Amino acid sequence: MRLDLLAPELVLGLALLALFVQTLTTRKTAEPRTGGGFLYGGWLAYAAVASAVASAATLGLSGLMFYGAYQIDALSQFFKLLISVGLAIATHNASFGGTPELAQDKRSDYYLFLALSAFGLMLLASSVELITIVISLEISSFSLYAIVPLRAEKPEAVEAGIKYVMFGAVATALALFGLAYIMAAHQTTYLPALVGRDFGFAGAPLAALGLVLFAVGFFYKLALFPFHFWAPDVYDGASNETAAYIATLPKLGAVVVLVRLASLLGPGPEVAMVLAVFGALSMTLGNLMALAQKDIKRLLGFSSVAHAGYIMLGLVAGTSEGFAAASFYALVYLVMNLTIFWVVCRTSPSGRNLVLDDLAGMHRRAPILAFVLAVAAFALVGLPPTAGFTGKLFLLSAAWGRGFDWLVVVAAVNTAISIFYYLNLVRYAYTAESDEPSELKGGVAQLARPTAWANAFGLVLAAVVLALGVLPSPMFNLAAAAGQQLMP
Repeated sequence: MRLDLLAPELVLGLALLALFVQTLTTRKTAEPRTGGGFLYGGWLAYAAVASAVASAATLGLSGLMFYGAYQIDALSQFFKLLISVGLAIATHNASFGGTPELAQDKRSDYYLFLALSAFGLMLLASSVELITIVISLEISSFSLYAIVPLRAEKPEAVEAGIKYVMFGAVATALALFGLAYIMAAHQTTYLPALVGRDFGFAGAPLAALGLVLFAVGFFYKLALFPFHFWAPDVYDGASNETAAYIATLPKLGAVVVLVRLASLLGPGPEVAMVLAVFGALSMTLGNLMALAQKDIKRLLGFSSVAHAGYIMLGLVAGTSEGFAAASFYALVYLVMNLTIFWVVCRTSPSGRNLVLDDLAGMHRRAPILAFVLAVAAFALVGLPPTAGFTGKLFLLSAAWGRGFDWLVVVAAVNTAISIFYYLNLVRYAYTAESDEPSELKGGVAQLARPTAWANAFGLVLAAVVLALGVLPSPMFNLAAAAGQQLMP
């Protein structure tokens, strides 16, 4: 038992305790939509930064604890670093805007649940035992079930919460069925003990079925076809700040577990083919459905379905390069989406959902945010010199020549399809003109005139997106080291 190995978890755990005490001691009031976010828990962003520093300091450490169920290695610490950075940005996004659609008496609880979800994702990154993985997954999920409906006077938020819980319950049930089948076939739940065991449908059909069912719980988090139906509705119904979190951090937990399963268990060719087919369908369906969307958050919801398919390229490659590419793309996806959600939240200070028409005239009203939006959209397409281009290049290169060349072709075609709806965002922001440049359509609320800090932080996020595209080596080398360490 070495506390230095648990530094990121301890930092975030202390923040959780402080937030719990704050929820009990803060004076409650039913007054909605007032008050800043910092005093009610927005300081969590600084605790997340401290957790990120602790994660970076432990990147070179390794160890096995808690009876072999919890492993510290390059992969776990890399993803804990990403989770901490993502939590810092997502929390700052919420506190900066003051979570306008959240009642003041629920603000401290809101940040508590965000931190608890991130803590569960950190546990997930180090879990190497199937039951521990399921428990960590549920810790991260139950927190989000509680905050999705927290949107004042919005019945669609309640609908989104119900759908999220119901789909999550089904996914968890299937994962537990898969766990039972793996235990029945191989009599252990420890991943290191499962290394080298047969997971092919020919030699061990029960284990192969169990592995696919167990992975369903993480396909759900990743919004991979056919477990994607919740994503557009939940993004649309949740508040902008909550959608920014759900669209990014839970994906990291899904990727780290899927990478660990794929690298250690070496799924047979039949299971790899299932992943490839799911990936191809996810890319195609996600992109085609996104073409018809006018609501920006629904568009980003279907976009996440497509990006889940791209990540499958790294998993089916079955090599350390493929796992490194999938891990790096998880980082790229995190930064791209947090950047575009920063623009969404700053453009709609009232918290209402934006549609494409609301972007009209943005280049005049908020030129810096329009530029940040353009950078994020170019990255989501995969255009150079952004991080999206580099991430997709690594994925396509890793999968080519590994028996899934057809999947690489499907990914390239889908990237071309996605150009239309991503660049449509830029077209509305730069070429469309609004008849009412100071108001949202219908005069419901004032459009944001961004502050200097909103512009500055947006530029920082855009700079990170560009830097990861131009100079990917430092972060990709960390992912590559993690991928090589995983290979048995």
